[in-house]
Amino acid sequence: MEAWMQEHPPGVKIAKKLSFLYTDCCPLFKKNSQNGDSRKEGDSMARPPKPAAVIEYEKKSHRTKAEMEKRKEEEEKLLTGQEMKERKEVKGNKVAHKEFLRLRKLFRAIEKDDALYEPVMNRYAMIQAECRDFEEKRELFYKNMQELREKQERLLEEEMTLKEYFRLENELARRLINLDQQVQAKRKMLLEIEKENVMTIASALRNIPKKVDEGEDPIVRILKGG
Repeated sequence: MEAWMQEHPPGVKIAKKLSFLYTDCCPLFKKNSQNGDSRKEGDSMARPPKPAAVIEYEKKSHRTKAEMEKRKEEEEKLLTGQEMKERKEVKGNKVAHKEFLRLRKLFRAIEKDDALYEPVMNRYAMIQAECRDFEEKRELFYKNMQELREKQERLLEEEMTLKEYFRLENELARRLINLDQQVQAKRKMLLEIEKENVMTIASALRNIPKKVDEGEDPIVRILKGG
């Protein structure tokens, strides 16, 4: 039974539906996890209330049917019922446009394609484009520095003094460091958005029931002699 439970962990059906968000949307969170960042979700923010769908799935709530219906109604009020729309500046940016379409597809898969998320998703797509731009510039300056070092001997013999050479090298290094700082700042902004919008494995799985009702599992019933 222990082996079977390992192959069929609690909440596996819901987890499979959301697991694509882990690899598709948040490589940064995956990297942090691999580096040993084992902070619990509750360390940085309070656990949010469970949606009505999760409460019904657990079948352990003391709430009456009327209370559950009221809860569903209140949750539905938080959504507009309108799909997200791409902003003009996002559509005009090739990288941002591609990212927005990718996000909208993912959010549709979990029934979250709502105008409520529109400002954040448009902003996220633009930041992704800005981050890509800084990364490309950083790579260009890195290649320029490598080329400068490879040609050091010839440059010192034919074109510049040692002082001029080191001045140029220092300027390239300064710009490279500045661009790297810009990239890291953009990535931090992206990660914050991902954490708040069901785009990391932690936030996506936060409300999945920790245990499956044993009464629903035929194998458990057989093992218990039922």
